[in-house]
Amino acid sequence: MLDIASNRPELPPEIARRRTFAIISHPDAGKTTLTEKFLLFGGAIQMAGQVRAKGEARRTRSDFMQMEKDRGISVSASAMSFDFKQFRFNLVDTPGHSDFSEDTYRTLTAVDAAVMVIDGAKGVESQTRKLFEVCRLRDLPILTFCNKMDRESRDTFDIIDEIQENLAIDVTPASWPIGVGRDFMGCYDLLNDRLELMDRADRNKVAESIEIKGLDDPLLTKHIPADMLATLREEVEMARALLPTLDPQAVLEGHMTPIWFGSAINSFGVKELMDGIATYGPEPQPQAASPRAVCPEETKVCGFVFKVQANMDPKHRDRVAFVRLASGHFTRGMKLTHVRTKKTMAISNPVLFLAADRELAEEAWAGDIIGIPNHGQLRIGDTLTEGELLYATGIPSFAPELLQGVRAGDPLKAKHLEKALMQFAEEGAAKVFKPSFGSGFIVGVVGALQFEVLASRIELEYGLPVRFDQSQFTSARWVKGERQAVEKFVDSNKQHIAYDHDGDIVYLTRLQWDIDRVERDYPDIKLTATKEMMV
Repeated sequence: MLDIASNRPELPPEIARRRTFAIISHPDAGKTTLTEKFLLFGGAIQMAGQVRAKGEARRTRSDFMQMEKDRGISVSASAMSFDFKQFRFNLVDTPGHSDFSEDTYRTLTAVDAAVMVIDGAKGVESQTRKLFEVCRLRDLPILTFCNKMDRESRDTFDIIDEIQENLAIDVTPASWPIGVGRDFMGCYDLLNDRLELMDRADRNKVAESIEIKGLDDPLLTKHIPADMLATLREEVEMARALLPTLDPQAVLEGHMTPIWFGSAINSFGVKELMDGIATYGPEPQPQAASPRAVCPEETKVCGFVFKVQANMDPKHRDRVAFVRLASGHFTRGMKLTHVRTKKTMAISNPVLFLAADRELAEEAWAGDIIGIPNHGQLRIGDTLTEGELLYATGIPSFAPELLQGVRAGDPLKAKHLEKALMQFAEEGAAKVFKPSFGSGFIVGVVGALQFEVLASRIELEYGLPVRFDQSQFTSARWVKGERQAVEKFVDSNKQHIAYDHDGDIVYLTRLQWDIDRVERDYPDIKLTATKEMMV
């Protein structure tokens, strides 16, 4: 986040009501279930899906790939827009699996805040820590939801201490759990002095909310057993004495996270979290760009592509660019400058997302995420403006950690394979390198599961079975330097040279020694593990 100073101009009401945020967590903390309940309470769906749905139970809306449905994991970021009270929520559900962290990283460049989901039994896990660090780099405000309180969970103070120590952020409780596991009854809403009781009979029912006048209200004895009420009073008194009170400015600056406790699968605590996002989450924020930042209140439209998804609808072989609007009021049919190519694009069929479902977007405002169907013109990192040549910055591409060769099961379909690989490279699903020596392609990914996803998608979407084979190379680096120095370097190291899908030069390595040798023998050449996705 660039600037949350109070001296910025007031935002137009339509922009000010936007809340654009991502949900991040370790795999299996309940992130996708929470997303479903957001949609349910926002009125976007009638009945929440289940990640591992059986029989008539509906599938979750945010998992639209076949592999996601089969395995019950999210492997691709998906966007959803819906109204909640007077607010417009733009929610991005990210992959929890670490093998897909690059997709998550790019998604976090397109949001103004993050909701961190933690499993009450497991606390802060490794992937949570990594994703939090990405949020910290961008000073993103974070709101925390401690999920699965209806199962055996850790002590509330332990969970809060662990977040404070592991993530170096102040934690302030917005609610306090009453009981745990089988005895979990609900929460005391510390912000509004309300008692929230969970309904175990109906998972899609909003919990009962009882207005009370503080913890000494006699009404409490009607709803909570005496021993649990005594524990609640004692713990809340300790929490208020030991933990900081909620400071909205500290939340916006990313120094403090409010924490809500609940059970997403039982629809409990979700509405309070949504109220928290509306109240304490930031309005659309300025976007980093070159040569200047873009502010949401600017009247001219500017947006950037942070994700490209191919074949969301396999029947139509489509490609959709996910665009975060950074400024202005967009209307369907607008002509925008595609900054990388300097060409004008008429945006005639923009869409708003409800996961894989979409509706035509007649208009959108700064903060919104729209989809632009296209035939390959739009890539990750591209900027669209009403004419000014601005380039979105801070959208990185990472060097892959695993490299493998790839070939089609049918040798006659090599051209089809090339087309499929280029599609996935432009989508950001994998790195595809064309070695300067020999034939074929080398595919690079961050995690091994990505190879499975790629093979599955190439077969499903292109009818093309493929095989991945071990490569002699173990990593890749982009080559930077003056033209003459680069030409000399390429000429002397042809067996290691390849080109990515943009045509940029890549140095393929077998050992760390290869990198050390280049640093020693070619002082004018710089090998980089990241590439900024802008022209």
